[in-house]
Amino acid sequence: MTDNGSFLKRTHTCGELRKSDVNGEVILNGWVDSRRDHGHLVFIDLRDRYGITQVALDPSSRKELISAAKEIKPEYVVAVQGIVKPRPPEAINPNRPTGEVEITAGKIEILNPSKTPPFEIAVDTPVSDEIRLRYRYLDIRKRAMQENLVQRHKVIRALREALSDVGFIEVETPVLTKSTPEGARDYLVPSRIRRGFFYALPQSPQLFKQLLMVGGIDRYFQVVKCFRDEDLRADRQPEFTQLDVEMSFVEENDVFDVMEQAVCAACRAVENEAPAVPFPRMTYTDALTRFGTDKPDLRFGMELFDLTETVAGCGFRIFSQAASSGGRVMGITAPGCAAYSRKQIKELEEFAADYGAKGVAWIKVQDDGLSSPIAKFFEPADLEKIKDAAKAGPGDLILMVADAPMTVHRSLGELRVLLGKRHELAEGRNNLCWIVDFPMFETDPDSGEIGPSHHPFTAPVEEYEGHLEKDPASMKARAYDLVMDGFELGSGSVRIHDSKLQSRVFNALGITGEIAREKFGFLLDAFEFGAPPHAGFAVGIDRLVMLLTDNDNIRDVIAFPKTTSASCLMTDAPSPVRDAILGELGISRADHD
Repeated sequence: MTDNGSFLKRTHTCGELRKSDVNGEVILNGWVDSRRDHGHLVFIDLRDRYGITQVALDPSSRKELISAAKEIKPEYVVAVQGIVKPRPPEAINPNRPTGEVEITAGKIEILNPSKTPPFEIAVDTPVSDEIRLRYRYLDIRKRAMQENLVQRHKVIRALREALSDVGFIEVETPVLTKSTPEGARDYLVPSRIRRGFFYALPQSPQLFKQLLMVGGIDRYFQVVKCFRDEDLRADRQPEFTQLDVEMSFVEENDVFDVMEQAVCAACRAVENEAPAVPFPRMTYTDALTRFGTDKPDLRFGMELFDLTETVAGCGFRIFSQAASSGGRVMGITAPGCAAYSRKQIKELEEFAADYGAKGVAWIKVQDDGLSSPIAKFFEPADLEKIKDAAKAGPGDLILMVADAPMTVHRSLGELRVLLGKRHELAEGRNNLCWIVDFPMFETDPDSGEIGPSHHPFTAPVEEYEGHLEKDPASMKARAYDLVMDGFELGSGSVRIHDSKLQSRVFNALGITGEIAREKFGFLLDAFEFGAPPHAGFAVGIDRLVMLLTDNDNIRDVIAFPKTTSASCLMTDAPSPVRDAILGELGISRADHD
């Protein structure tokens, strides 16, 4: 590089040269993927995000060129000027798009040297998550990460285009906003100008997009950052990106049609094919009854079956008590698992216990009959009824749980997913399903108080509106989720657009008069000025890209993610700030020590 900062600027990328470019003079810029010194011949593989091209220096090269090549190490940033030459037939690399050609170097510039990286970038060897996140800028150089980010770009572009093509416009909503109860904890930002007051980072643009409907923006979308201060897991981050959509003068089916078009466009962008439409629909009740979860993986069977009536009068006290006290006795059939050892079954019991089950009863279906420690409590005919209900054959393992309905559903649903993964039962990918008719409210098991199952702006199914004051727990909501391969891909609802109904819902939730005005007065006021019927949806883009690229963790499709403790190992955030800065915000460190 010259003193004035100019350098040999690339004419081509490292992934585009072919036999048709032979004898042309080119300039490549990139990172040294590897250097191979054969004494009389030096080869350099030069890499950028488009691919790798081999550079060759033969014995006739100038001494200064050979010297520069020998100085180069992996991850040096270099510029190479040279002539495109065909590789000898025996040297062609069929696994590389540029594998039929190489560059005979005439000039090499070292644009920037590199320290030895903490892990090999050119080789796909296992690296701990901690090291990957600490040196994320190096991890991004890896081909897999770059490809994930390219696919993410394609998905977002496809979503934007699909919605824009049917009349939607993208509108940005505020990032510094008001703290409102939406389920998770807010990230708060103190105001320097108004000490003691705080903004909140948005958990979603929910209220603003509803206000846009009042404003006549009848088809809105936004690719938006959202923030939730909650416990993390493989498919969750404290800041995440979602496709946010809202529509006026619509009902559920209109939202379904638009979102199916958008999701199919995203699928085609990555895989060149899309699922069949319309996506199937399943009620929330059916999903729990059949699969034990409201996000069922429909790529395999192993559905739950109900034994409550079958075992109501049996001699096994755990089953009969559950059946007579309003509980449920249900099971799943694990195909081919009758060979499980007692230790393996114990592991399943411990796994189910994590989801509330107090125990798991089991029956092995073998060629010579049924084997189970609970068989002695049943008449042979009743055991046959259980086997028939389970649709079990020789070699299968019947697993059963007796408890409160939600505990039974959850524990068996999670066992189903575990066994499905362990035995690779899922067939295909991108299996999508709408889950509809959710409960309007859910009851806190500890306090007994009700809260919104979705959020407090979701409209009830019309026939249930009269239940608000007398029996809110019985109400169904006009809410819906989109499920893909056992993951909740997104959720939405028809919204309340009448201020009186919205106030009634707030009252049912204990958000009464003064509190409602403090938190949501601007929304209630807006509804007084002609709010249209409206509905919306939001798709988790991180999760969608994770599934479409067949990754197991959304961190692999986010450029700079956080750890499960909501930390950034690369920048060391969150981090303490100086007392002077806290003082400007009216915050004392002593308040937090």
